[in-house]
Amino acid sequence: MTVIRRLILPVLAAVALSGCVTAPSPSEYRAPQPTKAVDAQRLWSGRWHEVARLPDRLTDGCVAGASIYTLTDATHVDVRDTCQKGAPTGPEKAIGGSGEILDPGTNAKLRVRYLHGLITWDYWVIDRADDYSWFISTDPTFERLFIYTRRVPSPDLRAQLVQRAQALGYDVSRLEFPEQPQE
Repeated sequence: MTVIRRLILPVLAAVALSGCVTAPSPSEYRAPQPTKAVDAQRLWSGRWHEVARLPDRLTDGCVAGASIYTLTDATHVDVRDTCQKGAPTGPEKAIGGSGEILDPGTNAKLRVRYLHGLITWDYWVIDRADDYSWFISTDPTFERLFIYTRRVPSPDLRAQLVQRAQALGYDVSRLEFPEQPQE
């Protein structure tokens, strides 16, 4: 029995660790660098509606997505990502994380650790409105894309934001547009 236990435990540990998501190394960066500084107080606080995203297994079935940020000091942000399952009135699915601003002064790069660091993602703000009414976020590997707005956007604004993402080099034909809540 102890021989089996000695063989199974390392295998289980390896399987568990292989499921961890960590931040990419600089050699994996392919996304455009952020070009606009971010006012951390304005961007990393309050509720943002997720109006478009590239497909991801973690968001399958999610609609009415939002990220709620709380700036806790000059370089730290509490993050709560939430969505509704199936419909804007469906049951909530949420996860909390702890964010660290990686580029103080510019404030456009945020590393968020979820599940006590088991999952770590970097988010870069690669475009934003001057009035902070929307922003476009990516990960450094150029594999994730999110478009956020403070209010549910009009169809015209949504189309303009998709064009901006396309101009940044994204294949916008793959974007998902989850159903939004009524305001």
